[in-house]
Amino acid sequence: SDKQLFEKDDLTCSICLTIFTDPVTLLCGHSFCRKCLICFWDTQHQCPQCRASLADACTSEDLCTNFVLLSLAEKAKQTDVIDKEHITAKAEVKYARATTGCDGVADMCPEHDEKLKLYCVTDQQLTCIICRDGERHEGHTFKPIKEASASLKRELEKGLDRIPGDIKTLERLLNTQRENINATQDRSCQLGSQISAQFEELHQFLRKREEELKNEVTRQQNVDVEQMTKMLNAIEAELSQSRALQAKAVSVLAISDPETFLKGWAKGNNVMLQGASRPKASDLSVVETSLSLGPYESHLKFFVWKEMLQVIEPREVQLKLKGEESQTNLSVDRRSVLHRTDVQSQSAFPRQPRYTASRNLSANVFTSGQHYWEIEVGQIGQTGFWEVGIQDHILKYEGGNLSTGCPEGVTPLTLQSIPRKIGIYLDLPSQKLSFYNATNMAHIHTVSTKSSRATSMSAMLKMNYTTPNILPFTVCWY
Repeated sequence: SDKQLFEKDDLTCSICLTIFTDPVTLLCGHSFCRKCLICFWDTQHQCPQCRASLADACTSEDLCTNFVLLSLAEKAKQTDVIDKEHITAKAEVKYARATTGCDGVADMCPEHDEKLKLYCVTDQQLTCIICRDGERHEGHTFKPIKEASASLKRELEKGLDRIPGDIKTLERLLNTQRENINATQDRSCQLGSQISAQFEELHQFLRKREEELKNEVTRQQNVDVEQMTKMLNAIEAELSQSRALQAKAVSVLAISDPETFLKGWAKGNNVMLQGASRPKASDLSVVETSLSLGPYESHLKFFVWKEMLQVIEPREVQLKLKGEESQTNLSVDRRSVLHRTDVQSQSAFPRQPRYTASRNLSANVFTSGQHYWEIEVGQIGQTGFWEVGIQDHILKYEGGNLSTGCPEGVTPLTLQSIPRKIGIYLDLPSQKLSFYNATNMAHIHTVSTKSSRATSMSAMLKMNYTTPNILPFTVCWY
């Protein structure tokens, strides 16, 4: 009402234009929010409304809260909140009635004041007849309200029939996923324990070998020091006797009287003769240390690594190549492919050699487990060609480029340099095949073998080159 508006205006701060918050009243009778007035006083020390000057002694501490205005302002704020909530509620009810037709009464179109008798399937809303013919609903599909309601209920019932099955499927998937999460966590703990155990074995071996080598150094030290100590004692004894002999000879030579000298010489003659028969300084020598660990001194890491290979389990798969004798040129141990020279004679041209090797070789067959082996591919140049891996899943070198091939397609690879030794890891349980640079164990690429339907997989390799391969194509054994 007008009275309410008037009262609300009386309770409004003329600075912030909102209902008072902590109101204070000046001597001129005008009231303001405490914070608003203090901020205004930072620039002008006067009444913001009537511009009446204020005493210089008047400060913010002198301002007292007008509790009457404060009480009225709080009530006005509460009234504002209630009015806003009431207006919002009325708007929501009006919108709900216009769109859903509740209360069982034919609702009216808010735009055309007509009864809502149709349902626009396209826009999924209730409309009147005038709305149907309007431009906004042009080309839309309409149904009577009862027919549309029945149709939607049938669709909802059909969907409801499928929901229980979907719920069961989702519950099963949920349980399976939880089991997989628990299994993954258990597997992670298991692998962590396995890693710790295997590294502990390596640590034990290294600690034991370290202790053995230290003991060997100590043993050699004791032997050398014992020999050096014996020589040191002999040198000290000889030095002491030589100094005594020197002092005796000097004392005899100091006698000036010939008769006394001869008597002294006769008396010390035995001492002189004994000194002459003792080892001379030139007969003694310093014992040099022979302390050495041999190859362990300069190549300790390498030799210990070679020793570790003998205790590591599982070892690399020791493949042997298979192929027709007439078509291959294998070494006696069937680990290396040696090049051979085929000379083609032509009447118009001189005889030129062509270096060839087996085009297709196979090796061990795997049906389960995890396996690792290495192939020394050497350096065969830009014109060379080789493939290593298993059937249908290979690492290929051709024309200076490296790629992986599998039934899904070819994947080009980019490496700074082409490895001379390829490590191959076949994990049948996980259905993965990984390739490594066996020189530094850098990972090259991993492919999935899930597309292979074979129950067993055999290691295979292909190669061909037109120039001599200094390093033969070899299966590595350690």
